[in-house]
Amino acid sequence: MILLTAADSRASHMVGGDIIYRCLGNNRYELTFILYQDCASGNQEAIRADAPLRFGIFKGADKNIFYTEGQIPNFSQEYIPAEFSNECINNPPIACLQRQIFRTTVTLDTSFYGYRILYQRCCRNQTIFNVINPGETGVTYYVDVPPIRSVGCVNNSPVFKNFPPQIICVNNPFRYDFSATDPDGDSLTYRLCSAYPGATLNDPYPDGGNMFMPRNPINYLPPYSGANPISSNPQLTIDPVTGIMTGTPTRQGRYVVTVCVDEWSNGVIKNSISRDVQFTITNCSKSVYASMPSWRDREDVYTIQCTSNTVKFVNTSYGGFSYLWRFGVGDASSTNVEPTFTYPGVGEYEVTLIVNPGTTCTDSITKKVIINPFFDVDYTFEGKMCPNELIEFESEIFTQIDTAISYKWYFENAEVKDGPNTSHIFPPPGGDKYVTLVTESRLGCVDTLTKVIPLDVIDVFAGNDTIIVVNYDFTFNGTGADIYQWSPSTHLSDPNIARPRAVFTDTGTYTYYLKGMTPSGCEDIDTINIRVVLYPHMFLPNAFSPNGDGLNDVLRPTIVGYALVNTFEIYNRFGQLVYKSANDNYPGWDGTYRGQPADVGVYYYRITFTDPFSTDRHEKTGDVTLLR
Repeated sequence: MILLTAADSRASHMVGGDIIYRCLGNNRYELTFILYQDCASGNQEAIRADAPLRFGIFKGADKNIFYTEGQIPNFSQEYIPAEFSNECINNPPIACLQRQIFRTTVTLDTSFYGYRILYQRCCRNQTIFNVINPGETGVTYYVDVPPIRSVGCVNNSPVFKNFPPQIICVNNPFRYDFSATDPDGDSLTYRLCSAYPGATLNDPYPDGGNMFMPRNPINYLPPYSGANPISSNPQLTIDPVTGIMTGTPTRQGRYVVTVCVDEWSNGVIKNSISRDVQFTITNCSKSVYASMPSWRDREDVYTIQCTSNTVKFVNTSYGGFSYLWRFGVGDASSTNVEPTFTYPGVGEYEVTLIVNPGTTCTDSITKKVIINPFFDVDYTFEGKMCPNELIEFESEIFTQIDTAISYKWYFENAEVKDGPNTSHIFPPPGGDKYVTLVTESRLGCVDTLTKVIPLDVIDVFAGNDTIIVVNYDFTFNGTGADIYQWSPSTHLSDPNIARPRAVFTDTGTYTYYLKGMTPSGCEDIDTINIRVVLYPHMFLPNAFSPNGDGLNDVLRPTIVGYALVNTFEIYNRFGQLVYKSANDNYPGWDGTYRGQPADVGVYYYRITFTDPFSTDRHEKTGDVTLLR
């Protein structure tokens, strides 16, 4: 939507302005200054400051020689209705346009070069989008009087027919009549042109004698210009003959737009007038909106199909109660909400969706349907179906005249590989693995194929490294395979089972290798180190830090060669028991007392445990420091 507003406390209330002159005879001219002001959000103090209106008149070859100045204290004022009535818009904006008209009469002497009449004010709305530093850029409204070579009337200026537009919706076609009439019957042509700055922050409302015509237009923010003032698709244009402005604004924001009218007599331009206005593009919420999905990043395309001529249409519109689909094949159409249509063959078609056809509130959208030659993808794989084994993948494309330009292989570990063929090694433990191949063709076809790669499950684990005492009856615990083979076989009761037993009579470190296999021949290997010591012992750290960082958060005793921890007790410095565990081979204190964090400091422990070869009980005491 375009809503002309302003809120700057100086002159940001100004929406636009015109200067008109009418010859009264005997070199006397009636001057009319028309100011359009935003009375909805414009600063009322700034609006009142527009009176009295000040102007200057200049002459000379460049019309820069001061001739006279004037002030007009009295004015007429009227409020102009928005004339916006659209039942298809949910949120019509608040708009208020006020017109102030100032009139005076001046006498202009004969002049070989004619005159220029100026009005200047500072500054523009600082939120204007298409101007650099708009809050420091003023306005200049001007009109030229052709040369006056004798007493009488040489010209009357054209007059715009309509007020500046107040409301236009973004992303909706805009059509507005900027035409004018000429009292003398001269021919008029229209063009978009540049606006001019005027006045300064230091002198925002100069006297006529201090005004001057700027040499250069305002500084437009690229890519904007006087000829391209707003974001629009198609671009904003004005018909040079009719003065009809058209376009479809695509971006919200305030914009300066200027229309120039050239007055022709006998094939020569004898005068020009301009209208410098401010557009504010904002959003209109439509109650009816036609919509269908787009194909990938192609907003103008609904789908590109390469394996079938039959298209299922999805309707994402809202506000509709009836629909009309036109498929771009003769008169073929459907009134279903989401129809299916089979196209006659390869080609590019236009599908149009009309929401609520034949009603007041209707909307439509058109996109392309592209039917390409058949394109399909398959792939094969071969290799030993085991973890840690190389498996080869080879693609195969089925098409008539198309070719593949992109191959992407997606594996479960988020790895992506390119190319028509590839290979991959899957880590243990195996199982069903999903591999997806996405192929794109030269014509834009995309085919996706996912297959299951059935790997044997194998993930051999020989157990954690451990410490035992000589002559202790130790049982291995291999997992993750169907068939087991331990090596070396020394000390083992049976090297070909998962849980062989062993008794070590000598101290030292023993390393065993566990080879696991599946019935189909997949293999995996793991190792375990067993340290054999002469006597049992117990170890407890002398400090721990239960601060929740996952490091040393729990105080645990480590036993080697003892059968069982009978009790594990913690006392504070007052002798109070703060923790106790009984008959637990993996006890641990988390640094709390009665559910609350215990104080930092030194604590005392007492541990009792049973000898593995007798029923004798042993005890160990000491201190430990709690840190945080």
